Amino acid sequence: MAVRRDPTKLAGRPCAVASSLELVGDRWSLLIVREVTFGNHRFSQIARNTGAPRDRLAARLRSLVDAGILERRLAGEGARYEGYFVTDAGEDLGQVIRALLVWGDKWAVTTPPLRLRHRDHDMVPRPHCATCGEEVDNADLTEEMIVPGWDMQGRAATTAQGT
Repeated sequence: MAVRRDPTKLAGRPCAVASSLELVGDRWSLLIVREVTFGNHRFSQIARNTGAPRDRLAARLRSLVDAGILERRLAGEGARYEGYFVTDAGEDLGQVIRALLVWGDKWAVTTPPLRLRHRDHDMVPRPHCATCGEEVDNADLTEEMIVPGWDMQGRAATTAQGT
């Protein structure tokens, strides 16, 4: 089970983004999850494909297991070594990685080095609302703080005092 954090205990605005970044907010964590999602379960494979220093990789793997994003288990029937596998939380994190891939293809690389395929065609992910089924457009979204004492400008008491 994934580790959950009380968002009001972090510095700054209570937010699931801040809590998420506490768990996976460094370069190596997301690259590790990418590699495990690609089917690379062994430490040596993950090290080679992320370029992470071995000591840092070991530390990140421990923290991802502790956070419930990855789990260690035997890497196949009759295997003599353990491998890393995504949990349900890690599987859901794959959506974030795919979104970063799409964003990176558009804004961060000269030529996309990887293509996502959905059945017999290139995949173009689009967010849809699970409640109504419509495609989500940023213009249709509104933010609403539900933590007492906060509004969209910040801490309500601070905003009210003008500081």
